Amino acid sequence: MLFRGIWTLRRRCCTGPVLLLGIAVGLFYHTVTMDRDRSEFKSSQRDQRNKSAVFEYKLLLKNPERLISLLEASKTDGFVHHSKHSCAGKAIILTGQHAPTDTEVQLYQRVLQQQGYRVDQARYAETSASLRQDRRDGRDWSALICLKGSEKSCLRKINFAHPQHHQRVNIIPAFAGAFLDMGGVCRFLTDSQLSGVTLPIHPSACAFSTSPQEGTPNTAEDQQRQPITRSDNQGLNATVNVYVLVTSATPLTAFVHRTALVKTHLDETSYAIELQVFFRERLGLLLSHQAIDHMNHVISDILKAALLSTKERSSSPRCKLCFQLMTFSLHYNASLRPVVVKLQTDLHFDGMKDPHFDGQIAKEYMLEDVLKLLFPVCNSEPSSPLSTQEETRKYGDCEGPNSLCLPPDEMHLLRQFNQHLKRPGPFQLLYPISPPPDDLRHDLIQGESLSAQDYGWRPALMALLQELSLYYTRRHQTESLDEPKSPEASDSLSRNGKCVDPHLRQLYTDPPMALMPTFNAWMKEYRAEVPFDVITIHIRPEPVSPHCHIHLDEHRGPRMANYPVGLGNSRINILVMDESEAEPVVMTIYTLHIYRESRPSLPMFDEYVMCSFVQDCGLVVRPDQPCGLEPIPGSRSSGEAQASPRPCLSGDEPGRWVVPCLSCSDNRTCDWREVAWQPDRCYHPLLDQPQLQNCMMDRKVLFIGDSTNRGMMYYLMERVNTTLEDWDKAHDTIIYHNLNQGRTIASYSYYPQFWLPKSQRPTFQRALQQLLERSQPLENSPQTVLVAGGVQWLNLNHLRTIQQVLQREGLENIMVVVKSLGMGFHLPVDGIRSLPLNGVQELYNVNKNILESARHLGFEVIDTLSITMGRYKEFLQGRCACHFHEVYKLPSPTVASQRNLKILKLGGESGNPANEQTGLEQHEDPSSPPDVSYHVKGPVNAVYSEILLSRICVNHAVNGTIRQQ
Repeated sequence: MLFRGIWTLRRRCCTGPVLLLGIAVGLFYHTVTMDRDRSEFKSSQRDQRNKSAVFEYKLLLKNPERLISLLEASKTDGFVHHSKHSCAGKAIILTGQHAPTDTEVQLYQRVLQQQGYRVDQARYAETSASLRQDRRDGRDWSALICLKGSEKSCLRKINFAHPQHHQRVNIIPAFAGAFLDMGGVCRFLTDSQLSGVTLPIHPSACAFSTSPQEGTPNTAEDQQRQPITRSDNQGLNATVNVYVLVTSATPLTAFVHRTALVKTHLDETSYAIELQVFFRERLGLLLSHQAIDHMNHVISDILKAALLSTKERSSSPRCKLCFQLMTFSLHYNASLRPVVVKLQTDLHFDGMKDPHFDGQIAKEYMLEDVLKLLFPVCNSEPSSPLSTQEETRKYGDCEGPNSLCLPPDEMHLLRQFNQHLKRPGPFQLLYPISPPPDDLRHDLIQGESLSAQDYGWRPALMALLQELSLYYTRRHQTESLDEPKSPEASDSLSRNGKCVDPHLRQLYTDPPMALMPTFNAWMKEYRAEVPFDVITIHIRPEPVSPHCHIHLDEHRGPRMANYPVGLGNSRINILVMDESEAEPVVMTIYTLHIYRESRPSLPMFDEYVMCSFVQDCGLVVRPDQPCGLEPIPGSRSSGEAQASPRPCLSGDEPGRWVVPCLSCSDNRTCDWREVAWQPDRCYHPLLDQPQLQNCMMDRKVLFIGDSTNRGMMYYLMERVNTTLEDWDKAHDTIIYHNLNQGRTIASYSYYPQFWLPKSQRPTFQRALQQLLERSQPLENSPQTVLVAGGVQWLNLNHLRTIQQVLQREGLENIMVVVKSLGMGFHLPVDGIRSLPLNGVQELYNVNKNILESARHLGFEVIDTLSITMGRYKEFLQGRCACHFHEVYKLPSPTVASQRNLKILKLGGESGNPANEQTGLEQHEDPSSPPDVSYHVKGPVNAVYSEILLSRICVNHAVNGTIRQQ
């Protein structure tokens, strides 16, 4: 009819433009009318849905079981972003200051992979290929873990590209600014919205330098705290580190870990203990519950105040699945109400006795608990895009399980909270608690934290969260009453439990080492390299099961230990044992090979200076002498270093180490292959092969002492014979006849036999007499040589015993060479004695007395302490750090031309340097076929062994051709 009228009007008198205008007006009127009808219809539908949702909401508050059924009926993977490579999606770890081989990084990698994630690593967000903007806006990841040093990079990423509903980040942006230190005051405390609200926190709790023990409550806080009886006060004077996991900021949901770090006023260090156990032991059952409640309220107050102070900042992005780990240091002093004295946005265990191991291990156990709570194992198949879109559409239309009409992210948050309460593990709910506390501050903060945009369903969501918390709290209390656990039975099972999973959880070392391959419980052999200056390694293997026992190297070895790391290759065996039975059983053996690099060295250049040193600045044995490199005056090249005019008259002539360097101020510029021992006023003659063999003709050389003395014997045997065809790590008496074509005999007796009980150890006199008896016949002349000494057991009584025994045996005319003390036992190594610095310095005075007394008795002497103290870091294998020699098997039989023994420079190592780097197997069975030969390596041992040869053959060397160093 409308168009008919318009058409009639056109036929009468209207022009074209007027006609078009009329048609437009008609269409507009028709559209508005239809739109108004449709809007009224949709509004009616929305009102109906809202009425239904409100009814459903009230019904669920009265019936929490139905709420839980509704949540569990919905698909748990509806908002999880799957990838074609993994079940749970992609997780990205930003390592920051951590090396990829750090145990904490490995923990995140291992656990997330176990939970079904594909894990990528990068140092910062800007260097992560998965976070670059050219790849789907960097949103194809499900979890982002930002470790120490990457926080700012992580926050920039979150601020630039807001996390999606399915993405989790371990930083809550709101907390990043709230807990900053602003001139000694926590930033959130300066917010005007908190004026008039008294919070139980020390103002400087956010300061980085404030230790938990330094904080003290102010007067107002002290008046508010609830006093307890005098007897209880004596048991509750402590600082407690409480570890909090905030799983959501808006609305606030948080959990507290059951383990805390406690330091009472009687303790020197902190120790880990369960919170409930600590309070129950100090306060009893009734007051312990009150203490826990007060603690929860204090921490909740702080968290809500911090969130309130950041509510109006538009820069804080909405991150529904962001979570935050926090450490609250609470101080208790004559009250059940603590005061927060330190607040940190991470897990901190610095107060423990051994923060490197105990602290790190406790932290990683807690991190694993966190990851398993937040990232449950993904068992389902990824949803198809169609089903995910269909589910999102249903949630948007309030159909199916989401009959509450909650936004999708809030529905997912409610489901997540339900899962956390259902399987809390070692966590306990901190907030929300129901019923809410009767405290005006809680009402004030909670009321103001509801912004206008959240007002719609936020109160309903909070009520549902509280109803869930109340339901599960009652349920857990009922379960604990129905199934009481006996501590005695639990302890008995722990003591008698079998080692059913004999694997290591992790291998901790200090300093940290990069293991090759990366640690994996199923890999049994690892290698690592350490630089020259690393001389000890603290190692602690951690088993998967507490029922498995760890021992290092042997069945009764320590669980963890300091190990000295000698130059070259060292090996540590880690035994995982089952000790549940009377006879312990080795279940698994892990092997760690450590290669310690040689001293950094540069090849000699045309222009260099000669430098000298007496002792290393890392261990000053003689405080009256300088340490480190010093230039030799007037020496610009090796040709200008003038040789001393006369041979030395004794083996203890004062001397020093000399080495060519580009600069004496930097020992890294030296050519350490050319280092040599140089006496100050003389030189020690070096014998060539014919001279040495002629000198040793028809001689018998007897050695008595420890392994350092034995090393000198094997060096002598190799020099005389050119090759060492027989070798034994002897700890008794042994005699060698096959030297110098059978014209020289060497014998050795180990002393002291420290492994025997003191009452069963042979005396030095007995050991010496036995050696003399087994080496008969002996000639009472210098053709018989006795070499006595060791690391640090020799004293003046031993010298007198030597004189008395030789006189009694009619051997007073033989040559006696006393090897003095040496460096060793100066490192803090478990299982053996360790000398403090003053003890090492006292060795110099003891050594000096030994040398003087030996010379007075007519003995030859070798001052090995002065030689070894400057190069104390160059020890080889052995726990005492006293071995400067090592015997290893050569790859094939050698002759003199092959071995190319270098005797002109005593500091350099003999033989092919390539053999030193290959890490050949050592300590082979001496009963090998005769074509097997060995080599004694160790430049320091070579120096004092050559001095020994020069003293034995002093007449032959002087009369023969003398070659100087």
